[in-house]
Amino acid sequence: MRHVDFTPLYRTTIGFDRLASLLDNVLAAETAQGGYPPYNIEKTGEDAYRITVAVAGFSEDELSVETRDGQLTISGRKVEDEQERGRTFLHRGIAARAFEKRFQLADHVRAVGARIENGLLHVDLVREVPEALKPRRIEIVSDAPRKAAIRHDAPAAEEAQAVPSDAAPAEAPAQA
Repeated sequence: MRHVDFTPLYRTTIGFDRLASLLDNVLAAETAQGGYPPYNIEKTGEDAYRITVAVAGFSEDELSVETRDGQLTISGRKVEDEQERGRTFLHRGIAARAFEKRFQLADHVRAVGARIENGLLHVDLVREVPEALKPRRIEIVSDAPRKAAIRHDAPAAEEAQAVPSDAAPAEAPAQA
């Protein structure tokens, strides 16, 4: 049995005690269940995930997939049928014991479907962030008037445009 002591984390972090508690719970659950049944978690798209659980020997009627309070629970209970009661097994390597697997879902992740295929249960998950919570870009505007740029050659330009005092003023155009 492996046990990790997270007490130092509790002392050195403020506000992260839930994270340490979750890690502690995950390790305790894995140890208690002994890793049965084995499972994979894969990312199938940008916001799509799939949990695949090996459930050989279970029918879809013997399996349950539920979500409650941000937690996905997959459980299986083998129902002994009439054919199995009369059998004597010399070796029983195919596990048929009851199980329950729990997965903590992140915010806005929900299960959208489950199917059983070749002894594997596939549970598809999707992350859908509401529009109100998605990041959006806000344009920055200024109500202050724009200031003219200061040019270093401004005095030279003013001298070139200045009219000499001895020059005659330009005539105004005649009005018709």
